[in-house]
Amino acid sequence: MSLNDPRWGNQGGNGNKGGNQGPPDLEDLWRDFNRRLSGLFGGKSSGGDGGDGRPPVGARQFGGGLGILIGLVVIVWLASGLYIVDASQRGVVLRFGKLHETTEPGLQWRLPYPIDSHELVNLTGVRTVEVGYRGSERNKVLNESLMLTDDENIINIQFAVQYVLKDPVAYLFNNRLPEDTVVHAAETAMREIVGKSKMDFVLYEGREQIAVDAQRIMQQILDRYQTGIQISKLTLQNAQPPEQVQAAFDDAVKAGQDLERQKNEGEAYRNDVLPKAQGTASRLLEEANGYKQRIIASAEGDASRFKQVLAEYVKAPEVTRQRMYIDTMQQIMMNTSKVMLDSKGSGNLLYLPLDKLMQQAGASSQANDPSMRAAEPVTLPPLIGDPASSGDLRSRDGLRSRERGER
Repeated sequence: MSLNDPRWGNQGGNGNKGGNQGPPDLEDLWRDFNRRLSGLFGGKSSGGDGGDGRPPVGARQFGGGLGILIGLVVIVWLASGLYIVDASQRGVVLRFGKLHETTEPGLQWRLPYPIDSHELVNLTGVRTVEVGYRGSERNKVLNESLMLTDDENIINIQFAVQYVLKDPVAYLFNNRLPEDTVVHAAETAMREIVGKSKMDFVLYEGREQIAVDAQRIMQQILDRYQTGIQISKLTLQNAQPPEQVQAAFDDAVKAGQDLERQKNEGEAYRNDVLPKAQGTASRLLEEANGYKQRIIASAEGDASRFKQVLAEYVKAPEVTRQRMYIDTMQQIMMNTSKVMLDSKGSGNLLYLPLDKLMQQAGASSQANDPSMRAAEPVTLPPLIGDPASSGDLRSRDGLRSRERGER
């Protein structure tokens, strides 16, 4: 009953304003409620309130207030469809649970619940998942981190994966557990790369290459399943052998380092000795070639000189023979010590070897000054059958033997 009802507070239902004031009767209230309810739905009122079929004034006021209230509810319901999309987000509108549209940043409107609903997806936020550990490297997850290499060794690998979203629709509708999907894809890619690599390559020189290859394979897996996820970076946190074999592995590493050190020392020694040996061999080879050319030239010169002497001997045999004898004796006397004999006293007298002293002095001067060289005496080869030919041959062989000894 409205407070504006003039009958509020009357004890009776006769409409008199006078009389005792008190709470209304329950039956009157019930009848009044039924009358107003029938008035709202277009029914005729019962009773003697004028008999014109129009609802009372209280009923009209109650119906107007209820309409305003319903209008306000409708306005609030429609306003609930407003939502704001940030610059880093994309909106996905669902109509009865099915994809309807995607919205750009700004103020957007959709049909209110339960007709439409929306999801806001952050595309620029970087998400991170950890594989092989949680929070700290000490909190290891062995079923994720232990992997088998190509040379049948077990290593412990811990790495982190950072990713962003590139397709909000695929991210919402093609993934039940997106984070678990990224973890499984990262573990699969890493196991594939490690299974094809040697242990030393994974632990030392191949860390960066393994991260790049694992990121590429991981992105291929996520694209194949249309997850709408883009991998931004994969970082290897730790790669080491299992703790149970760490001591043995350290010993093996030290042995390998010693082996490399010894190899380097041997290589350095080889680089030092081999060039010297090659230089010595080259020098000896050049000296042998020079000696060969000198002997050949000397032989050719002797042959040419013999032919010239032969031509002169044919023209003047006696003169040529005498000249050859004199030259031969000169050569012999130059290369032998002189001894003076006292025939009267039947004794010998050693003569001071001035020629030897002069030769020694000349040899020392030539050693100090290589540009000064003593001219070798030119001798004519003896003719065949000449008396001095045997002595000349002996002297020539002696000279060659001395030259070879000096070398």
